[in-house]
Amino acid sequence: MTMTAANPPDLAQEFEAALAWWRDAGVDLDYHDDATEWLAEEAPPVPQAVAAAPKEKSAQPAEKKARPPLEKIGGPKDRWPLQLAEFQQWWRESPVLDALGAAPRVPPRGNAEAPLMVIVPEPEEADRDTLLSGQRGELLASFLKAAQVDAEAIYVASALPRHTPMPDWEAMHGAGLGDLLCHHVKLAAPKRVLVFGRNILPLLGHDMAQGSAVLRDFNHDGFSVPLMGAASLGELVRAPARRKRFWHNWLEWTGN
Repeated sequence: MTMTAANPPDLAQEFEAALAWWRDAGVDLDYHDDATEWLAEEAPPVPQAVAAAPKEKSAQPAEKKARPPLEKIGGPKDRWPLQLAEFQQWWRESPVLDALGAAPRVPPRGNAEAPLMVIVPEPEEADRDTLLSGQRGELLASFLKAAQVDAEAIYVASALPRHTPMPDWEAMHGAGLGDLLCHHVKLAAPKRVLVFGRNILPLLGHDMAQGSAVLRDFNHDGFSVPLMGAASLGELVRAPARRKRFWHNWLEWTGN
């Protein structure tokens, strides 16, 4: 979908842009998600004596210790910035946003009222000053080019301020991360929201027990915009079949 005032490209240009996206993503062959063991040998029959032997009781797993609850993420809501520029600065500097970590905080990029807001779970491991500066960012840039979306016009944000190995999403949701993310979306006030990663949808109010949300709306505190959920960029990098499914969902969502 073209989100600028430029004239829409013809069919040949759209087709070439889509092919370029797949090439940039490293896809030059057709794949299947299910592995096939072409050389697997037939397993030898199990001796009757062994098959009839009683199974030993497995050791009982050790009880998991309950994790202490996280402190309220971002502190009191009434102290959150109410302007996007102030929020972006606060996101990078506020001591109440998250605990100290090895990776630096990476701020969102873009301007308010963008035609599209892209949300990812967290910055890439190598990110420092720019969000999505690595392989996942390259895939996003290739997709935007194929979709005829101006990469400079979109707003890009992450649910977490820094790269966090194995984050406990459920605990952080309980500590208020979802409220903070919804506040961020409302301040950015985009025309559409594209979410990469299943862990983000519950933060935005979607019940995953009801199935994955491909096409839905984001509603928060009187602000409502169309929202599309997709697999994480990391999953799209690894799985050509998921990239194909994502592309079809995008075309359906944007009416192309």
